[in-house]
Amino acid sequence: MQDDTALPPFAAIVVAAGKGLRAGQPLPKQFAPYRGKPVLRHSVEALLEAGADPLVIAIPEGGEAATAEALVGLEGWTTVVGGETRQQSVRNALLAIPKAERVLIHDAARPDLPRPVISRLLDALEKHPGAIPVLPVVDSLVIDESGVMAGSGEREKLKRVQTPQAFRFADIHAAHESWQGSRDAGDDAQVLRAAGGSVALVEGDARLKKLTFSEDFVSDLPPVRIGTGFDVHKLAAGEELWLGGIRIEHDKGLAGHSDADVALHAIVDALLGAIGNGDIGDHFPPSDPQWKGASSDRFLTHASELVDEAGYRTGNVDLTIICEAPKIGPHREAIRTRIAELLGVDTGVISVKATTTERLGFTGRGEGIAAQAAVTVLRK
Repeated sequence: MQDDTALPPFAAIVVAAGKGLRAGQPLPKQFAPYRGKPVLRHSVEALLEAGADPLVIAIPEGGEAATAEALVGLEGWTTVVGGETRQQSVRNALLAIPKAERVLIHDAARPDLPRPVISRLLDALEKHPGAIPVLPVVDSLVIDESGVMAGSGEREKLKRVQTPQAFRFADIHAAHESWQGSRDAGDDAQVLRAAGGSVALVEGDARLKKLTFSEDFVSDLPPVRIGTGFDVHKLAAGEELWLGGIRIEHDKGLAGHSDADVALHAIVDALLGAIGNGDIGDHFPPSDPQWKGASSDRFLTHASELVDEAGYRTGNVDLTIICEAPKIGPHREAIRTRIAELLGVDTGVISVKATTTERLGFTGRGEGIAAQAAVTVLRK
């Protein structure tokens, strides 16, 4: 249930200037997709909904276009180019805020931002110039000396620190301006504490987990997903017949904008359906002349790449081709082999079946061929 209790006015900074190399994503992790939207968008939406004004985002140099794309449709945010370190990025963002009493400083890599944490942080500023959310350390701790246990740590005195971190604006601004450290402070609470400010500890939330490694982007995905696809094309004289990625000699072929391979089209739709990524027409619209006569091999390869990018791999494919002619049996193994090649899987996970409609309907009259497919995709 959403907490609609009004919060005191506050500004916000989202630190999104890093490269995110450890996350193993094809682009900086703050712009990578996570739970249906870019990582950055999650926390920006949460802060805007909580009333952040202004909201300044520290971004990497040249990151303006990626930021605009990630936040399309949202209003009330501005950007500054970050620095070489997180601390420099925060300082740049602080200088871009004209006036505020309170400011939250948050890492974009923590996309799930519960409103109650924001409320607790702002409440703590009534008595302290700074406040941070923390969680207890639940594991035993040891001191490591060259790979040998040299002692134990007192976990009761230690906490795990999260963001956002809250500050009275004047105090954190002055602390950053007076910072004399020779290296990056690590977080803003340390900057404030070095300047003599007290930092309150408030209850954090496990949902504020930081996305760091590639597995963090897939750990919340279901282990198995299922998709189905169906396609139909009419038979016409003078056309080549392509089924399941192979050419079959026949007196008629399938007519369509591409090579009209109903078998591969059905599998493409099934794969896209399994990852919730539209259908074949969204990715290869028949109105686009570049796909006229195109081999459906390209469509299946593209769908397989999207499955991989979504954090999955093809589990199995169950394909049924529905037609009176040609006979599919003599070509079954060749079709299985070709589909397996295109998907990069073993032929053992590819099933190809054929059936008729007992001469009923358009397939029974030999007017066209239909295909239906069911697939599973498995979390990597």
